[in-house]
Amino acid sequence: MHKVGFFRSVHVKVVLIYVLLILIAMQIMGLYFANKLEATLKDNFEVSITDRLKLVDFSVKEEMTKTHSENDASLEANLKDILSGLSSDDIREIRVIDAHNRILATSDNSSQSIVGQRSVDSNVSQAMTTASPVEKIAIDDKTDKRVWVVAKPVQSKGKIIGVIYVKANIESVFEQMATINKILAGGTAIALLITIVLGVFIAKTITKPISDMRRQAVAMAKGNFSRKVKVYGNDEIGQLAVSFNHLTNRLQEAHSTTEGERRKLASVLTNMTDGVIATDRKGKIILINTPAQKLLASENNELMGRSITEVLSVDDEYTFEDLIHMQDSINLDFSSWDHPYIWRANFSVIQKETGFVNGLIVVLHDITEQEKIEMERREFVSNVSHELRTPLTTMRSYLEALADGAWKDENIAPTFLNVTRTETERMIRLVSDLLQLSRMDSREYELNTDFVDFVKFFDRIINRFEMSKSKEVEFIRELPDAPIYVEIDTDKITQVIDNIISNALKYSPDGGYIRFKLSTNDEQLLVEVTDIGMGIPPENVDRIFDRFYRVDKARARSMGGTGLGLAISREMINAHGGQIWATSVEGKGSSIFFTLPNNGDEGGEWD
Repeated sequence: MHKVGFFRSVHVKVVLIYVLLILIAMQIMGLYFANKLEATLKDNFEVSITDRLKLVDFSVKEEMTKTHSENDASLEANLKDILSGLSSDDIREIRVIDAHNRILATSDNSSQSIVGQRSVDSNVSQAMTTASPVEKIAIDDKTDKRVWVVAKPVQSKGKIIGVIYVKANIESVFEQMATINKILAGGTAIALLITIVLGVFIAKTITKPISDMRRQAVAMAKGNFSRKVKVYGNDEIGQLAVSFNHLTNRLQEAHSTTEGERRKLASVLTNMTDGVIATDRKGKIILINTPAQKLLASENNELMGRSITEVLSVDDEYTFEDLIHMQDSINLDFSSWDHPYIWRANFSVIQKETGFVNGLIVVLHDITEQEKIEMERREFVSNVSHELRTPLTTMRSYLEALADGAWKDENIAPTFLNVTRTETERMIRLVSDLLQLSRMDSREYELNTDFVDFVKFFDRIINRFEMSKSKEVEFIRELPDAPIYVEIDTDKITQVIDNIISNALKYSPDGGYIRFKLSTNDEQLLVEVTDIGMGIPPENVDRIFDRFYRVDKARARSMGGTGLGLAISREMINAHGGQIWATSVEGKGSSIFFTLPNNGDEGGEWD
């Protein structure tokens, strides 16, 4: 077992959770305290400024509404005297603006030049328009500090006669809050430090028993059941330690039993040559030998723990309970379109004396070749029977007609006899082909080889067909000028080429052509015969060399074919050490290729 990382350990997680809970609680308390304190300080500051504004409002209103004589001081001077007595640390400036937006007085000695000018402050205009005070926090242009701006309209007899504009230094409130926040942050840091120290000691009381149980689990995984977990108390963790020790004893007993059963099963598997799979009582694979792995084409670790019905691909037909009660063997067909693969599976149940089912043993045997041979035998017998039945039925019909008196009719009798003779010849050809195939299968033949110029040899066969052809089919020859000497049995290769050209002529339309091509390299000679007939469907191209196989059975039989020509050709080419194959495009034609070993080095004595 790998060592647990520091940040993944339960010890660290407990401490982190403990610290995070304290931190969250303190942050919530600090945030609530800071917000409430800030709101209280701001409210106290605004109330203080508002109370003083009431006095200013009264004094300004009295001054602006009373009648001034020539001997009295000007309104601006009187307002300046009123405002100068209100200067303090928390009030930066007080202005008095009349109803025409003209500044009448300011408490800021450095801004006396604005007296008499028109006020452009939007807060003043808003206060006059709405007839209600305007309050907001803004940034002072000169100091870049926060100020509380108040624009309070001055009313007399229901009319607005002016506005008192105040800038209060509210930055001091925020500075007090910053100091308080620093104190809170320091206190939080100290509290967290103490919390971490306490959390480490608290976490140890939880993680130490767990660490002991982890070490015991690692020892048990290695087969050591002698250790016991120390019990530190009677709490939940202590009870868990007691249960863990009890579990250790039970596992030791179970391990001993399982090991005995495993040795028995391993002994059986050692002496088996077929594929063997063992499952548990739930149908999960617990043991598999090497032959079974090869049959399944999988590694051991890929199959362990998987369901036996899933691995054998029978889960759609059988359940595991069905396999337990299976008395007969079943065949499992895993064949693909190009590769047959068939198994025979036998099932044996593993049971205790009480009848309790412990699992299942499956013995697999590859019967692919056996089934393939049996299938080919049945197919061969069926094909031969069918091929013989057709001419025999025809002959019987015509002979019965002749026996019934048709032999007396000079017009009908010769025709019936001719048909009977044709069918007899067809059966003779079929039997001859079968005998030839039989001899080739049993290797009861010898190749009478000789070195020949294959160019002239091939050209003579083409000439023979060109002179005797009954269709208007053009022969196109692409043959080299230089001689090519190969060692062949001329009779058998002639039969191969005759079969190929005959098939090409049968399926070539009038006005078509057949191309004959011959090429060579240092290792082999390649012969190609191409027609532009009806072609072969893609799924049938690889089967045209099988015995009795026809793409269009009715048409091929009517043309006199036995379905064995290309099969014989393949056997003959293989006997010469060559290969034969076909390519085709349905509706556009087909090409037959075959190769022969190139023995040109020995042709010098024939020049």
